[in-house]
Amino acid sequence: MSETTQGRIDEVAVDASLNELPLLRRERIWGFWDYSSVNVGLAIATWAFLQGGAVAYYVGVKAAIASIVIGYGISVLLVALAPCIASGRYGIEQFVGLRSIFGANGARILMIFMAALLAAAWSAVLAIMCGHALVNVSNQLFNTNISLNSVAVSVVALAAIVVSWVILARGPVSIEWVNKIVAPGLAIVTVGMLVLVFMHTSWSELAAIEPLAPPEDKHLNFILAIELNIAGGFAWWPNIGNLSRLTRSTRSAFWPNMLGLFLASVVAAIVGAFAALALSSDDPTVWMVPLGGAVLGVIALAFVGFANLTSIVSQGYSSMIALKGGGGRLLRAVPWPVLAACILAPAAVIVFFPSAVYDNYSRFVSWGAIVVAPLCAVQIVDFFLLRRSRLHLRDLYHEDQTSRYRFWRGYNPFALFSVAAGAVTYALLLNPVSYEPSSAFEYLTASMPAFVVAGVLHYVLTRVCVQRLGKGGY
Repeated sequence: MSETTQGRIDEVAVDASLNELPLLRRERIWGFWDYSSVNVGLAIATWAFLQGGAVAYYVGVKAAIASIVIGYGISVLLVALAPCIASGRYGIEQFVGLRSIFGANGARILMIFMAALLAAAWSAVLAIMCGHALVNVSNQLFNTNISLNSVAVSVVALAAIVVSWVILARGPVSIEWVNKIVAPGLAIVTVGMLVLVFMHTSWSELAAIEPLAPPEDKHLNFILAIELNIAGGFAWWPNIGNLSRLTRSTRSAFWPNMLGLFLASVVAAIVGAFAALALSSDDPTVWMVPLGGAVLGVIALAFVGFANLTSIVSQGYSSMIALKGGGGRLLRAVPWPVLAACILAPAAVIVFFPSAVYDNYSRFVSWGAIVVAPLCAVQIVDFFLLRRSRLHLRDLYHEDQTSRYRFWRGYNPFALFSVAAGAVTYALLLNPVSYEPSSAFEYLTASMPAFVVAGVLHYVLTRVCVQRLGKGGY
């Protein structure tokens, strides 16, 4: 194939990905291994190390391994089923797919919350972590004494946001190119950290180390660690549906999540937990130099700081596709680079409050899970049980009375009620503000009851009310 022909294919792929209409097979740019590379690059960002550090706050090394495998195993499977299968099969943007459940206007409400607020917050977390990494590099190379809560961290984080915008403005082909460079490097850093941890600390010594926070109730702490990892897996939801629409088959849309979001995340989080326990710190950016020495530590810190850009870009891309697809004619007319700037603008403000964001990681992922857990349940029940994995594409893009997904003036109040009921269930079991668990939490977690309540309610209400009233095209 000539370079001119390949270049034209790439142009078509980029143009198609910016359109809300379903992608044709020839317009999709990722096969199984391409999407696996993107997935691994997304998964082994520094937030996976931060996840491991947060787990080490509650449990020791053996319980950390178990909680990470259990938590990610549950939530990654559910997240991969919920948006990825439909998006990969039909080539649709994931919020467009939600119109079949919530109606066009109901899906738009969820889109604004998930795409604008959560994506901006995650981008800010990653950018602040990048700032921490480069400040630590400066402290080591130039013997400075810059605080991790200083203005310098915010300035570096803001620079990371700007660089992410430059990459994002070039579209999904640029995302793939960056990930192909970063993913192998991050794998090397992860393996290197694991080797260095065991060069400094034996397994028996590591297993004897207590959690970073004094354990009062070991069983409750273990359940908190599981919940933290379930919530961490659910945090991938805003990204992967829109990325999976660029895959060429349903197989390519689903299984790379097991290699990336599950396997790679689990390995990175476990390594993070090991390092946090060995070095008595839950901040990944302070591990590198003690583990690898000044030279290797600085190189690793610089690379990890750069690697966070891949996750910021992926977050931004998913949000932009969502807003293009569901934001109406006004947003469709906004040029891609301008919309990219609008998406990242809130993150550029949040980075000037680094301690408020960085020191409340557990609460932060909890605020995502409180919505995503019931949302995944409603998606899975609706697509696989109620609709038998079939969608009518033409009706997804008609918002008038001719669409079978019109429901009631573009809203399905029963589906929205199901998600709200799941969120209330979560909050009753684990307060997302204080992070105080109820007595039932240590037997149930919070995400799983929220998932079950939302899924059962949606199935019953749809069968009893929505179908009998002739709405939704079931």
